[in-house]
Amino acid sequence: APLPTAWLPALQLARRGSKAVTRHWKAMHFQRQKLLAVTEYLPPRPAVPPRCLPAQREHPQEEDGYARLLRRQVEQVFRSSRMVAVCQYNSMPDEDVVTMRYYLRKHNIEVKFVLNEIVRPVLAQSKYRNLLPLFVCRNILLVSPETRAREMLRVLKGIPQVNLLGACIDNTILSRQGVENFSRLPPLEASQGQTVGALALLPSQTSSLLQHGPSLLTALLDEHIRRLRGTAAPGEPPQEQGKG
Repeated sequence: APLPTAWLPALQLARRGSKAVTRHWKAMHFQRQKLLAVTEYLPPRPAVPPRCLPAQREHPQEEDGYARLLRRQVEQVFRSSRMVAVCQYNSMPDEDVVTMRYYLRKHNIEVKFVLNEIVRPVLAQSKYRNLLPLFVCRNILLVSPETRAREMLRVLKGIPQVNLLGACIDNTILSRQGVENFSRLPPLEASQGQTVGALALLPSQTSSLLQHGPSLLTALLDEHIRRLRGTAAPGEPPQEQGKG
């Protein structure tokens, strides 16, 4: 069979080169620059300088009553609690929050959610102003009328969303390391007993040293008298100790 003639498709695609970039930066013509400089808006000067005008009285904004109530509650917390721990709080499920509160409440530790704009003015005017650098994010307070640092650290060890930043225990501001060191201390009753024992040891040693000489002398004199009585004749009366 004869070969068919060459066939060309009805639609042909031709690839064209990219267009040249013609939008280059061009300096502004000097006449236009002059025109813009001449037509630039200059605000009129005031007839009286501002420094010569009387100072405007700022109307003090009335403080919100709810904010005052919250600040009063924070002051009461710091006043009535022997331990106030500042912790960084990260978002966690509500069930975990309830569980954390339950375990902390078993050790008489309460959880207080506070706002920085409420706490910072209170701390700035109190003796706890050194705690201000800790309130820079979302914080919670763990308060207790007793020093339960050991129990608090044991509970927070299983809650990574709550990080201890510092605490104020018995009017003493402690860092996280300071709280851990405080938790390793023995109870107050045991420390008081050890202190009393250490204080009573020195007087007892001094008393024993002072009594050692007279007691030794007495023992020697008793032994000497016993020997003198043993060497005397059976029919002779014992010699008087004051003679000789």
